[in-house]
Amino acid sequence: MNRTKFNRNTTFALMAIFLIGTTACKQKEKKEVEEPETSMEVETTAEPWFKISLAQWSMHRMIREDGMDPYLFAEKAKEWGFEGLEYVSGLYYPELEKDNFSEEAMKNFVDKSLAESKKHGLENLIIMIDGQGDLATPNESERNAAVENHHKWVDAAAALGCHSIRVNLSGSSEPEEWTAAAVDGLTKLSTYAKDKNVNIIVENHGGLSSKGALLANVFKEVNMENCGTLPDFGNFCITWGEWPECLEWYDRYKGMEEIMPYAKAVSAKSHDFDENGDEVHSDYSRMLKIVKDAGYSGFIGVEYEGSALSEEEGIIATKKLLEKFQN
Repeated sequence: MNRTKFNRNTTFALMAIFLIGTTACKQKEKKEVEEPETSMEVETTAEPWFKISLAQWSMHRMIREDGMDPYLFAEKAKEWGFEGLEYVSGLYYPELEKDNFSEEAMKNFVDKSLAESKKHGLENLIIMIDGQGDLATPNESERNAAVENHHKWVDAAAALGCHSIRVNLSGSSEPEEWTAAAVDGLTKLSTYAKDKNVNIIVENHGGLSSKGALLANVFKEVNMENCGTLPDFGNFCITWGEWPECLEWYDRYKGMEEIMPYAKAVSAKSHDFDENGDEVHSDYSRMLKIVKDAGYSGFIGVEYEGSALSEEEGIIATKKLLEKFQN
């Protein structure tokens, strides 16, 4: 083959390669442009800013009057769609008092409750303690005895995996005397609970504890990380007449604003509902704004205390109302 013919053949070959390559590139570009998008953006729903728990007091008539076993608490809460449990000590007293709150009796309470909560996949949050002595009495020996009586409940809460026990500040009716005694009682009990990773929390629960500013000042003076409040939407009656008449109310919205900075739990108290499903005594929209503005994002507990609806109906109505504000 002479050089001219070789060069001509080489040129043709190179041109063919170039044309094939160009066509392939154009086809690839066309495919990349025309190929439909295979990935789709997944719509994300904002996580609720709080979870909903059930306060066992909402079932107290079922247990005390209808004979329901209190150890069915977790099962019923799961059935109604709750995620957390708030136990009430007094609903177990008939069993515990028979053995004088012995270690064995307390262990039985813990073991059975823990087994039920695990079985139904619910989180243990709080034990609400009543009838164990006055933590704000000016009588020091009685106050110390009350602190001692609460130790077993701190231990039970730790064993159950609860973050807190709720206590009451009953005692003096004189503000300065009450404050001093409350600070002493809470400091002693919180010191015992600290190493067990249990909080001591106080609910606005009548009397001086329902005066928001006064209660907030107690926690300012105690100044311990594991001591705080359990703000309740409805428990702002300072003076009771003949039950259920309240003679003197503290402003519930002002009170919530005053005690929310110390909150480690929140209780959504309910009694009565209108035709739209709103609670008639507390504006839940306003209450939950106060809770959210305080930076709280934990569990909010349903605590139904009404009588117009059955306990089950009231529990479900309160839960539905809270769910309207979760996002």
